[in-house]
Amino acid sequence: MNKIKIIMIILVIIIALSIITLVIINEYVKNSTKSNIIEDENLGDMETILILGCRVMPNGELSYMLKDRLDKGIELYRNNIAPKIIVSGDNGQIQYDEVNPMKNYLINNGIPSEDIFMDHAGFSTYDSVYRAKEIFGISKMVIVTQKYHLYRALYIAKSLQIEAYGVPAEDIKYYGQFSRDIREFLARNKEFIKCIIKPKPKYLGEKISINGDGNITNDKK
Repeated sequence: MNKIKIIMIILVIIIALSIITLVIINEYVKNSTKSNIIEDENLGDMETILILGCRVMPNGELSYMLKDRLDKGIELYRNNIAPKIIVSGDNGQIQYDEVNPMKNYLINNGIPSEDIFMDHAGFSTYDSVYRAKEIFGISKMVIVTQKYHLYRALYIAKSLQIEAYGVPAEDIKYYGQFSRDIREFLARNKEFIKCIIKPKPKYLGEKISINGDGNITNDKK
């Protein structure tokens, strides 16, 4: 057997072991959190409902996925699951804003503005969960997003010692879901490593009491 064949065999073995490792980590993240994903919403004594942001159109219109997350959050709030809501998303640029459209949607559906806190620096799922604990002082919360995304969010919360439960938004097959599933597979592996290292998010900042008035997080006029 020449050297080229030996190198090719070694490369194949390395690739195979890498794929197996990725699959094992992915399944570990899912299996270690699936019991905290609930459908019946029988929860109480939660400090907040954390709604994770996603795409907002250039004209400010909500994507279907984001609207479904917000509708589930409204349902939980009305069922007295928690007295406050945190909307967390990307508002790192003037021309792109997820959190203000999220808050406006909640207000337009009858949620008091003072009960809605905006986290403008939720640039990733990890940042959103980390900041919920470090900025807002959350120790018990409900996370709302699509089910495929909840495993990762709950795993991050667990690694940060937050008591968290996930309630999925409506079970709908959105356009482009296959590519999202692939990205999520890789993201679970990345977050697994991050949860070992526990880096700080891109931004932290001053602490904000979740027991106060959510309008303190409104954009300055």
